[in-house]
Amino acid sequence: MEISKTYSPQDIEKKWYRYWEDAGYFAPKGEGKPFTILIPPPNVTGILHIGHVLNNTLQDVVVRYHRMKGEPTLWLPGVDHAGIATQNMVEKELAKEGTTRHEIGREELLERIWAWKNEKGNIIIDQLKLLGASCDWNRQRFTMDEMLSRAVKEVFVSLYEDGLIYKGKYIINWCPRCVTALANDEVEHADEEGKLWYIRYPYADKSDRYVVIATTRPETMLGDVAVAVNPHDSRYKELIGQELILPLTGRSIPVIADDYVDKDFGTGCVKVTPAHDPNDFEIGRRHDLPQLLVMDEYAIMNEEAGAEFAGLSRYQCREKVLELLQQQGLLEKIEKHEHAVGHCYRCTTSIEPYLSDQWFVKMQPLARRAIEVVENGKIRFQPARWTKVYMHWMNNIRDWCISRQIWWGHRIPAYYCENCGQMIVAKEAPERCDKCDSRRLRQDEDVLDTWFSSWLWPFSTMGWPDDTPDIKRFLPTQVLITAPEIIYLWVARMIMSTLHFKDVIPFDTVLLHGTVRDDLGRKMSKSLGNSPDPIDIIDRVGADALRFSMIFNTPKGADVIYSDAILETGRNFTNKIWNAYRFIMMNIEGIEGLPQREELELELADRWIYSRLAETTLEARNHYENLALNDATQAIFHFIWNDYCSWYIELAKDRLKEDAGSSSRLTAKYVLLDVMQASMRLLHPIMPHITEEIWQSIKELFPLPEEALIVAEFPEAKDADMQPAIRDEMALMQESISAIRNLRKQVNLPPATLVKIVAKTADDAQNALFEAYQGYFNRLARVETIESGKDVEKPKPAISAVVRNIELFLPLSGLLDIEQERERLQKQIDKLEKDLTGIKKKLDNQNFIQNAKPEVVAKERGKYSEVKTKLELIQEQLQDLA
Repeated sequence: MEISKTYSPQDIEKKWYRYWEDAGYFAPKGEGKPFTILIPPPNVTGILHIGHVLNNTLQDVVVRYHRMKGEPTLWLPGVDHAGIATQNMVEKELAKEGTTRHEIGREELLERIWAWKNEKGNIIIDQLKLLGASCDWNRQRFTMDEMLSRAVKEVFVSLYEDGLIYKGKYIINWCPRCVTALANDEVEHADEEGKLWYIRYPYADKSDRYVVIATTRPETMLGDVAVAVNPHDSRYKELIGQELILPLTGRSIPVIADDYVDKDFGTGCVKVTPAHDPNDFEIGRRHDLPQLLVMDEYAIMNEEAGAEFAGLSRYQCREKVLELLQQQGLLEKIEKHEHAVGHCYRCTTSIEPYLSDQWFVKMQPLARRAIEVVENGKIRFQPARWTKVYMHWMNNIRDWCISRQIWWGHRIPAYYCENCGQMIVAKEAPERCDKCDSRRLRQDEDVLDTWFSSWLWPFSTMGWPDDTPDIKRFLPTQVLITAPEIIYLWVARMIMSTLHFKDVIPFDTVLLHGTVRDDLGRKMSKSLGNSPDPIDIIDRVGADALRFSMIFNTPKGADVIYSDAILETGRNFTNKIWNAYRFIMMNIEGIEGLPQREELELELADRWIYSRLAETTLEARNHYENLALNDATQAIFHFIWNDYCSWYIELAKDRLKEDAGSSSRLTAKYVLLDVMQASMRLLHPIMPHITEEIWQSIKELFPLPEEALIVAEFPEAKDADMQPAIRDEMALMQESISAIRNLRKQVNLPPATLVKIVAKTADDAQNALFEAYQGYFNRLARVETIESGKDVEKPKPAISAVVRNIELFLPLSGLLDIEQERERLQKQIDKLEKDLTGIKKKLDNQNFIQNAKPEVVAKERGKYSEVKTKLELIQEQLQDLA
């Protein structure tokens, strides 16, 4: 059989992925309770990044495991239209052409975006396939598909009719760069070093008196309509009800009392700007204050700000305001002030609180049941610590601003009569006004937040509002695997919508994985330039090595520190598996036939490897079931690398030779193939391509009933194979072999040198083991003979080791020049004693102890302990030569 010396992932991975896809293995097959996972839809603008690799590998591992359990398994894929991000992408292209969306108009922009989506929107799907993602691609969804658009309209109209969607003028988060509203959860806050400016507001009675206001945004003072104080603040009791002059404008504004004001912040007086601050907006509503908007949607000052400031950006205006206040003696002082500043999650522009007409969803009524299903355990978060995070957010939930001032997305199904002003909310565009019968109707210009379609993902992807066979079969789904940063944006909202519209939970388990960080602990991102291209990695080491490395190094729910170094684990493991497979296939070629399992003549190593396989199977199955995928990976890795490759294959090598007995050769062949094919089953969910390649090759020589590993049965642990006594006997052999290897190392014996060993055993059973399996010692420790027994004498000169209650002696006569070895050891002892004296002298010096840095003193103490241990060891070795 011709097998390549080195594993070539590029050819093998593409070959098997194509085979699986063509054979339809990714679609759910069979009867019984299905297992379903919904993909967190990546953005249509996206390309695969290292976070996608972790997320989708975890999903694929779980999906492949359940498929091998024989469950009808569905991993439903899809892509999100990503309103703001996608429109920004196309608007950048327009800018290069010297035009804008407003110049080309809505229809042409949408045509451009659809063309862009059709050309480039499938890139990330193709990349997921390279990773090995076994989604049912025939069910691939897009959040702007007709089916999903229909669901969006149905939900909007239904919630509106139930009084859960409303429109109103409110302060919202506004991105002047993307020119749209953002929900609270789309704003990323970061602490920044800012300033607190203290400004004098003169009394309106033309006296020399004034009050001092502290603000972090002096440009917004142009929109002030009042100054507020706390009604319980004795300093300002006389001030309440009086008038002040707003600097730079000459406008007269009242002083009002409101409990919101913090007496201890700044001076205890706060400016009230209802159109530009959410807290001021609420104060304004309580006191019926006017709402003066002094900026436009691009954060450019408008005419209401005053002629001197109109046309300036908000930051230019800030400089101008401060300059004029300074000139007029109204800027009292400036202090450094660290505060949290909100930024757009898409473009990082600083958010501007902005007063505008927006659409909202009332969330509290929807949140009640979503809280209950987590409280009663119907939905579980893993790790469990995320439950508190979820509950805190749900118990403090605020209404969701769902309108966006862009053109790409689901247009709000609200229509306005230009004749009488009537608003009509309907799934389909009405032909006439239901109030005045006019045909002059226009649709709302805004689109819905991207998350408005995503929160319907569990049921809209299955054909809702129709009661489809897919909904009946696959909803609720079982597991959602996603990142914790979208626990509010997506996870919580899906729970609310599915409970409200389908009266079922969307999934019963939410696995929240960690963030991929660089070796400095920073989150991987394009802007930092620290995020590797996964496709480059796949080209270099293969998808299996990348998948394995990510999971092997990511404990459940923890962040993963990524560097190219972690890829070595996966690459080395891939090569180890391939080399083991190649060795087996090349060395069993000349062994004709294959016995039945009951005909095998099993020896200790055979029984032991079957016992370890059963233990590993039980362990791996439990870990897969509990979504502890890192633990499953570790268990399988240690079994294949240590037990199978480093011990069993090495012990089996002599039994494959022509001079070994026929029965022994056939048994070794059978066990090697059987354990390898079972190991590939255990490993398949993690490393699907190489395991399929090896399993299919073994299938030609070994009776395997299934047609492909992807749908082969996941192994069951057999109680009969788990033999603690056998494991203990083999462990004694391994410990003894390791001890002999260390004795050889101790006297620097060349690997080819054969040695004699004397073993003083504690009982007849141990003696029988040493006699029966002398071949193991010959093969793995280059032992020519073992003399064992309870009454053997210690040979002289010799070095020794203790394993449990057994003494092992390596006689040195004839192996090395004893006198020369004594001289070598004595020289080492002399040097170490000298070193020890020097370190002790330093540690006895009180000046050193008191003046040196603690870490330096600790280092010296560690060095003393290390040298002392080494000295005692070599002194024992010298004594053994006496």
